[in-house]
Amino acid sequence: MVLNRLRGRLLPYTEGLGRIFARTGMSANFWTSMGLVTAFVAAIMYGSVTEYAYVLGGIMLLISGFFDLIDGQVARVTGKVSRSGAFLDSMFDKIAEVAVFAGLASGGLVSPDLALLAIGLSLLVSYARAKADAMLINIRGYGIGERAERLLVIAVIGMIPGMMTLAVFIVIVISAITVAQRMLYIYRHLKQQDSHDA
Repeated sequence: MVLNRLRGRLLPYTEGLGRIFARTGMSANFWTSMGLVTAFVAAIMYGSVTEYAYVLGGIMLLISGFFDLIDGQVARVTGKVSRSGAFLDSMFDKIAEVAVFAGLASGGLVSPDLALLAIGLSLLVSYARAKADAMLINIRGYGIGERAERLLVIAVIGMIPGMMTLAVFIVIVISAITVAQRMLYIYRHLKQQDSHDA
């Protein structure tokens, strides 16, 4: 929600970036794939036992987030927004998240139980939106902990020495709140529809 508001203010600038990257001739799906690749690199960095793995992983995760922003803008400025591209983007996002948390756990940066809880709640946030979309309820941008916020917390706070566990704990908290927010919003919306239908 926070970053969605920021995106609105930065829209003229991100559209400009979209035009720049569109001039490369690479499709939006290419940049979507680059986001996944760099997320995998981040996961590998987190999973390694090298010094400053948490810093290198954070940098790669931020780069992945940048590509995640660029792909949609490239699709818009080239007039090639498609359902297939949106599907690919959504699936790659979830695969990337699972990989990142797996890397954190395998590298010993956080305990496996915390990583499992974080990814479980993160996927529930996404499931709530998918379920709402299937019911034609728009909850885009609703909740305090969408994917962008979650990964930004991991990337930025996690780059501070000894703070990765706190970063994952924050992700757990904001994800749980977002799941509750979305469940309540969808339920109330459906109750209103039920009362109108009756």
